[in-house]
Amino acid sequence: MSYPSPALVVQAQLDAYNAKDIDALLETYAPDASLYALHGECLAQGHDEMRLRFIARFAEADLYADLISRSQMGDIVIDHERVTRNFPEGVGSMEMLCIYEVRQGRIHKASFAMDEQRLHFVER
Repeated sequence: MSYPSPALVVQAQLDAYNAKDIDALLETYAPDASLYALHGECLAQGHDEMRLRFIARFAEADLYADLISRSQMGDIVIDHERVTRNFPEGVGSMEMLCIYEVRQGRIHKASFAMDEQRLHFVER
């Protein structure tokens, strides 16, 4: 059986994230996929927990992830992204390293390293 390249799977995930399309996003993940903070806690396990996590994030009006760079080694894809978010203090952004393990056309594990939040200041 032929599967799309890991980079194409990760790009489909990013496109669905930016479109706030929860069903298309979950299609890029294996049903038992796990999300982790890099070297740390499990953030979500399986589609049900992932759906809750992403739906909450999709409620942010300014949510958008810009791809800075992408690297691939076999089934591992690493994205460096700048994510715009609605933080409690206001609109801002943070850089992230997103490490995806893709097997058989789906993401099975994703780990995220997050930089500090930077608020966007609007002159009045």
